[in-house]
Amino acid sequence: MIDTDSADFRDGAPEAMRSVYESHSSMVYALALRSLRNAADAEDVTQQVFVKAWRSRDRFDPERAPMAAWLIGITRHTIADVHRGRYGASQVDLDHAAEVAEPDRSEEIVDQVVVAQALADLGPPQQDVLELAFYGRLTHAEIAAKTGLPLGTVKSHITRGLKRLRTRMEGSHASHR
Repeated sequence: MIDTDSADFRDGAPEAMRSVYESHSSMVYALALRSLRNAADAEDVTQQVFVKAWRSRDRFDPERAPMAAWLIGITRHTIADVHRGRYGASQVDLDHAAEVAEPDRSEEIVDQVVVAQALADLGPPQQDVLELAFYGRLTHAEIAAKTGLPLGTVKSHITRGLKRLRTRMEGSHASHR
């Protein structure tokens, strides 16, 4: 199902841009701030993300990925551009070496947000079964006992759910490039 704002945004409706900005700017800003640790840079990234999104709206496909996932991808790339500018090979100093060497947790956080959205899009019962398997760390047999579903049905839901998630995630990553 495609929400009206996403379709209108893709079609270039200015009021849809306002709505998308109001709905998603705080998420974009939070991701940028967490990664960049600088409010001014995070504000710049937020603005750049929405300018890039508006200019490339013809590449947004709401049937392949939700708006939030698409914007997260643009945000990740924009943050990476800022990091490259900040910490280019010729500009790294010892004060920032440890910061650069640390794994960037923002990608992990973004991935968690994208996975959570993709899981929510699956809906029950696949969403419920996958959440029990991965977040609850239950075995297939434990899920069957907890839900009252036959073991084969649990396995089918997990297999189908993972396939749908994989398709959704691949579509999400492709739409960011």
